[in-house]
Amino acid sequence: MLDALSLDLTPVVAEQPDPLLFATVSGAHLYGFPSRDSDIDLRGAHLLPAQALLGLREPEETRTRMWDRDEVEMDLVTHDLRKFVRLMLNRNGYVLEQLLSPLVVHTTPAHAELITLAPGVLTSHHAHHYRGFSNTQWRLFEKDGELKPLLYAFRALLTGIHLMRSAEVQAHLPTLLAEVPEAPGRLGELIEAKVAAEHGAYEGPAVDRVREEFEALHGVLDAAQEASALPEYASAYDVLDEFVVRRRSDRT
Repeated sequence: MLDALSLDLTPVVAEQPDPLLFATVSGAHLYGFPSRDSDIDLRGAHLLPAQALLGLREPEETRTRMWDRDEVEMDLVTHDLRKFVRLMLNRNGYVLEQLLSPLVVHTTPAHAELITLAPGVLTSHHAHHYRGFSNTQWRLFEKDGELKPLLYAFRALLTGIHLMRSAEVQAHLPTLLAEVPEAPGRLGELIEAKVAAEHGAYEGPAVDRVREEFEALHGVLDAAQEASALPEYASAYDVLDEFVVRRRSDRT
């Protein structure tokens, strides 16, 4: 298995037309159940010059690059800083997981500063993001019967529950199993099965029983959101606006 943390992105960073503020590992590696042939999903933010945002042409706010290394597919997706911050303010747990991922392969002072500002965007409404993402993955599981979307569905619910209770973004499923008492115990065995086969079929108790566990966790998330001490609205809009303007000005 290719070690995601051993990646040398120096050539890739050098090839970017604009500065790369950070790149972290997301996906199955972040969630704690990569298979031997799992893709490596790299996510981050770049910084366009101010001129790119002033003219008539639409700026290239999102960029994607894909390549192979040691027969493992890798992809790097980055957003311009303004778009990335807007997504943060739009109660998007996915970009927060990318920003706060402990699997860092490229960082800068801007990345470190943005991490310190992240708590100011957390709200009780982030539960909606994880509720919706889990339902999307559950539908994929019902359609193809693969284990991967099933784990993604449970991981999303557990991340949402943990966030509502602790105000901490935790995407690592094995850690969540220890920190969320309501987590089904069988998930540990499913993680082991997923590690053995990236696209393996689900083999376990009847789907109806698993659905009951899934729906029960939805109820736990609902209750956790209702009881959460997280605010209803983000408090960091102004400071993030200043951050984006300052970083853009430093670029020019």
